[in-house]
Amino acid sequence: MFSEKLFQRLKNAEHVVVLTGAGISAESGVPTFRGNEGLWKKFKPEELATFDAFIKNPELVWEWYNYRRKLIQEVKPNPGHYALVELENLFPNFTLITQNVDNLHRRAGNKNIIELHGNIEKNYCIKCGKRYDDVNLALEMKVPKCECGGLIRPDVVWFGEMLPIGAWEEAEEAASNCDVFFSVGTSGVVYPAASLPQIAKMNGAYTVEINIERTELSWFMDEVIIGKSGEVLPKLVEKLKEQNFTKILNRWRTV
Repeated sequence: MFSEKLFQRLKNAEHVVVLTGAGISAESGVPTFRGNEGLWKKFKPEELATFDAFIKNPELVWEWYNYRRKLIQEVKPNPGHYALVELENLFPNFTLITQNVDNLHRRAGNKNIIELHGNIEKNYCIKCGKRYDDVNLALEMKVPKCECGGLIRPDVVWFGEMLPIGAWEEAEEAASNCDVFFSVGTSGVVYPAASLPQIAKMNGAYTVEINIERTELSWFMDEVIIGKSGEVLPKLVEKLKEQNFTKILNRWRTV
């Protein structure tokens, strides 16, 4: 399943970057963007996940996000998520970049996370920018208001909005300076996130794709592994442990 070249590159890697997409969350049972039941089938995502939609009908948009939050709270991180936590503990420099907003990586235990599209469990005021990250607040039925009087919105990137500047700059820098880059469970069609594997490769990184099928990224990746991330990633960690990988990497920690 894994090439010897991959293990050789990992043995010499100081900085590893992983980009994750919807595929890894789908293995936990995270529902699709629209949802498949009830009221929400009547709406297109573009009618709910925009700033204009929120201003026009904040109660409706807030209710939809509550629906999604409750569904996400009922699922748990899967073996793929936990394997990424183990990978983070193996390397002196590890960056996890995710397009997902479900917070499952943090719940699994990863620490160095860049959330390109925000976090559905966090919120902020559209008027003054004050943050409101209390989970209980996020589950209120009515749209809460800030002490300044502004509406509080989910801290996610809506259609027509730019990625958070700080998050994108950090992701781009990590991709430019890593030794090995993994693309996990992402279709490779959503930009600018889909450009990160290319940035990594252009700067000399060994690029690996893990997905249930080939994607738009597959043609230029150094290695493509077809399979579920919840099965492939734990096997990768197991193989690394079999090769006394922790001892090999201790050299970076003692320099």
